[in-house]
Order: sequence, then structure tokens, then C-alpha cells
Amino acid sequence: MGEDVGGGAAAGPSLERLRALRGKLLHLHKVLLDSERAEYEAAHGRVTAGELLQLALNDRQFAWLRGLSELVVLIDEALDPKEPAAVPGADALLAQARKLLKPSEEGSEFARRYFAALQREPEAVLAHREATRLLSDAG
Repeated sequence: MGEDVGGGAAAGPSLERLRALRGKLLHLHKVLLDSERAEYEAAHGRVTAGELLQLALNDRQFAWLRGLSELVVLIDEALDPKEPAAVPGADALLAQARKLLKPSEEGSEFARRYFAALQREPEAVLAHREATRLLSDAG
């Protein structure tokens, strides 16, 4: 169907958007992770890069970022021609990103924490704008 990542003419433009989106999401993730790290360090003291990795993987304060991390992994799998076709197609991943990147004061935990990060972190606003601009061009 049209969501087949590997084949078909319709997949080409979606795949290009997906590749571009991957970079935007990685930048956004880094900005959000850095912001969350600053919040964590203000309360608990400085952490090393290794400690930050463990926090990102296991600490409740960082759990909200895992949905964004998982989306990037899915995109990586979709863009890897060696991966099985069991991953969502490019169009589905673009739609998932559109849905995820909707900050809200009253939505899911991700939406609420994302909203708060956008209020306190100007660089997050710029990274959000770049990702959502690409997504609006895709839709």
C-alpha cells in the first residue's frame, strides 16, 4: 500500500520528509533533554554524561521524553533498508509525529511536559517550530 516504506513512487517524497524530520526530532530531543537535565541538576546536583544516560533510560522525571526517543528509533528502522517491513510506513510515522508534537496544558503527560518545556526554553520553541513546519509542509 501507500505506506510501504521501501517501494512505490508515493513513498519517495514521504521518505525524504521522514529523513528531514529525523534530524529535526533529534535536535528537539537534545534541547528537551538538556532542559530536563538542567531542571534535574538544579534539584539534585550535576550529573555526568553516563549518569544522564541512565536517568534518560530509567528515571521517572525523564520518562516523558521516551515517546520522542521511540519515534526516532521507528524512523531509523523505517529508513534502514535492512530492517523488516514490520515497521510503520513513512506516512504513518509523519502522522505519529504530528500527533506527538502537540503541546497542551491538559493533554497526555508528554503534551503537558512538552508545553511546560516550551514555556521555559526558547531554544525548544525554535526546534518545535522547525519540526512542525516540516510536518505542516508534509500534510
